[in-house]
Amino acid sequence: MTDRSLLRQQLKTTRQTWLQSPAGLAAPSSVLSALKDLLAQLEPSCLGLTWPLPGELDVSGLRGWPLALPFAQREPRAMHYRRWDGNAPSAVDGMGISSSSGAAVEPDVVLVPCLGFTREGYRLGYGGGFFDRWLAAHPGVTAVGLAWSVGECQFAVEPHDQPLSIVLTETELIAP
Repeated sequence: MTDRSLLRQQLKTTRQTWLQSPAGLAAPSSVLSALKDLLAQLEPSCLGLTWPLPGELDVSGLRGWPLALPFAQREPRAMHYRRWDGNAPSAVDGMGISSSSGAAVEPDVVLVPCLGFTREGYRLGYGGGFFDRWLAAHPGVTAVGLAWSVGECQFAVEPHDQPLSIVLTETELIAP
């Protein structure tokens, strides 16, 4: 097992326990409030969201901007965004995650879930590399990492890792 694999398991366990605590139960409303303020400043022309996996912040109720959901495929390993109307997702991507069947779009602001993160703006996801590849191909995009404060960690940054523009937790906004 790699160090990152072990770290991912530890972060999932810590997150699951923390989300049941009073701080964890209160955290989503804090992050959503701060996120709405941040998005009002960023004024996205198209906002890339993610459909939440267990333990992640649910941002599917955000409105006020044209929206898009990522669509990942296994082979060849790639990801793109599809316009989303805000209704129940109409497709499932190659990773089994709810997505949209809308037209392909390129959002200028994307919300990226973080299992773990560093103060330098690097994220630890689930290990597929989809967001890193997409961010590398779209260097002008504002990438906002959404994380829980208990996900702050340290790990060796690898050549393919792409830094986020901002990391937002329930306690702070980190702009590396």
